[in-house]
Amino acid sequence: MPMALESESPRRASPLQVAKAVLSAFIGIRRGAAHERDAVTITPGQVIVAGLIGAAIFVLSLIMLVRYITG
Repeated sequence: MPMALESESPRRASPLQVAKAVLSAFIGIRRGAAHERDAVTITPGQVIVAGLIGAAIFVLSLIMLVRYITG
């Protein structure tokens, strides 16, 4: 019997799904089912870009908060 080939390639995650996954990773909360789904749909490039954007937003918000408090 020939092996069946996958007719569908895994679909890519939307930017909102990637943002949710990265935010939950920053906070440290994650459900098992969400992790399994994200492991299939999110590509490493999406995670890297979203992580850099999230880190930049976090650092800029801290800088603005400190300037507000000290100003």
